[in-house]
Amino acid sequence: MPTPVLRTARLLLEPYRPDDAEDFVALLADPEVGRFMGDGPLSAEEAGALFGRVFTKVYAEDLFEVWAVRRDGRYVGHAEVKRTDQVDGHEIIYALAKPAWGVGLGTELARALVRHGFDTLGLPRVYATVAEANYASLALLDRIGFVHERDIAEDDGSVTRVLVADRAIA
Repeated sequence: MPTPVLRTARLLLEPYRPDDAEDFVALLADPEVGRFMGDGPLSAEEAGALFGRVFTKVYAEDLFEVWAVRRDGRYVGHAEVKRTDQVDGHEIIYALAKPAWGVGLGTELARALVRHGFDTLGLPRVYATVAEANYASLALLDRIGFVHERDIAEDDGSVTRVLVADRAIA
């Protein structure tokens, strides 16, 4: 199923367009934004290559849903719902550009992703994997009903928290 368009009170989530490349690269290469994404901030070259794979792999092969997040027509972030073996289920992934921090957009975005997982994808549970040091995301997910399931000890000594939301919270 192709990535659908989702709307919230202030956000529009839609499939990426080729002209989003510069914004995508800037977001994922920003050290403050990218520090908790995957293995950390990407170089501009790595982010550019990843953006290309969104079209050549993810969308072309309908692997999972990936969105550009916009507010008032401007790119403000990135979002995904995808199956991952790390939790044996689907997880939400989101990142917002620094100018979009602190005004509740992360909460709005995470709620939209969870609702989509439950209502559209029919998932019984939605997961999030969050670095133990990412206090803002841990607090956000706690506020919307996620609970701690377990921890994963990473090779570098850090800890990733596995959080889960059951359909009953939606």
